[in-house]
Amino acid sequence: MVDRPLNRTLSPTEFANLVNAVSSAFGDPTRRDMYLLVHEHADGMTANDVADANGVHPNVARHHLDKLVASGYLEVGQRASAGAGRPAKIYRPTNSELELEFDLGHDDILVTLLGKALSRLPNDVAAELAEEVGIEFGRKMAGSMKASGASRDEESTQRSFRSALHVVADALSSHGFAAHAEGEDGDLRIVSGHCPFGDVAIEHPVICAVDRGMVKGLLENLYGETAVAIEGSVARGDEACAVGVES
Repeated sequence: MVDRPLNRTLSPTEFANLVNAVSSAFGDPTRRDMYLLVHEHADGMTANDVADANGVHPNVARHHLDKLVASGYLEVGQRASAGAGRPAKIYRPTNSELELEFDLGHDDILVTLLGKALSRLPNDVAAELAEEVGIEFGRKMAGSMKASGASRDEESTQRSFRSALHVVADALSSHGFAAHAEGEDGDLRIVSGHCPFGDVAIEHPVICAVDRGMVKGLLENLYGETAVAIEGSVARGDEACAVGVES
């Protein structure tokens, strides 16, 4: 295994977030075995292939594989169908090397520059720009994480929406947000225990609109159109950052 050291000292919060990200992706031994199996097949494997090799139900295999996609270790493609049926989804490793690599930091100079640049714009314009950047990045993150087999009928809509929220939280955690989904019925939110923008977000709270945009962009691809609003922000004095979502 190739182990690339981080290029700077981690803060206690970043260290905890790194551990959480590793645990989320590889804490389950079955998931580790599946990742290693897919990594040995560069052409990709279907959920059924992985299920057969591990002696589990295809839905179980798909759950673990989608977790690995959300964490950035696998990507999803389609295998051309030999018949008239729907092309099979295949999972491939995102990296040909077997490695764990985390980029939890940020370039302090560029983030500070972003904050100062946004602060010189009218607040509504700055917020719109920050959210737009977040939406574009969220869409890019979600490109290989399409919700698999989610039914849109009335009985399963809420379940598929909740599933998408958990995928979004995992994706945000892999980018340093230490996020989780919580709430009941229509009162749902994604709470982030750590902000990778650091003190710059406290000095320039408008950057929080990037978080809102990322959630919106991710959900747009994984579920569909949603209403997203910031319900809590460390930059505004709250205990954690929270983005409320409504399908």
